[in-house]
Amino acid sequence: MSLRPPTDPTHPTETPDLPGSALPDSLTVALPKGRLSEQTLAWFRHSGIPLPAADGSTGDDRRLILASEDGALRYVMAKPSDVPIYVEYGAADVGICGLDILREGGRHVYEPLLLPFGHCRLSLAGPADLLDVPLRYDSQPRVATKFPRLTEEFFRTRGINAEIITLHGSVELGPLVGLADLIVDLVDSGNTLRENGLVELRVILRSQAVLIANRASYRLKSLAVCRLIESLRNAIEQSEQTSS
Repeated sequence: MSLRPPTDPTHPTETPDLPGSALPDSLTVALPKGRLSEQTLAWFRHSGIPLPAADGSTGDDRRLILASEDGALRYVMAKPSDVPIYVEYGAADVGICGLDILREGGRHVYEPLLLPFGHCRLSLAGPADLLDVPLRYDSQPRVATKFPRLTEEFFRTRGINAEIITLHGSVELGPLVGLADLIVDLVDSGNTLRENGLVELRVILRSQAVLIANRASYRLKSLAVCRLIESLRNAIEQSEQTSS
């Protein structure tokens, strides 16, 4: 599967052929705290992109802004759902987030490169006895989710008037206590669903990590942004060739 999104004027995929390896301008990179940050930095290391100065990791460091040793990059450690906001408003030139977060927020940013990690799926789930029941049979299901925008769109396009209940904790609890009939949540292995007597009913969105760029930075700092993109893209292609 290609790691490049379809050609779209709002999602540029072509970058110029740039000489040299150093980033000519300083860039601010918004990183999501947690596992996605660790995976991102591992790929940055593999790509030869400068890492935070301390030791190349953000494990126990409580600082929110970290500079690379050569000063080429400044890392902003943000809550995952905030990364697209920092990038859209120009507080960061580029950032890493999941497609699920990006689609839920609907932020106006460029998406030049999909990344080969952070794979999961946003799914509709419910009790096992609903597995073979068409959704249209329930006139107004109550659905608990952390993704109200994507959930509302999913049901609206199917002509179903669902009541969306936004939660911020474990949405699997919703059907167990009678709060909701169904849930929409991210699924990786599916173990949490099974342990709570739930099954996947529909896949709404297949997600993975994506590099996003501020629209102005993509033009005003094009050399640095494009060099970072190409470094990652080359590392991904080399990894694919090695594993094939």
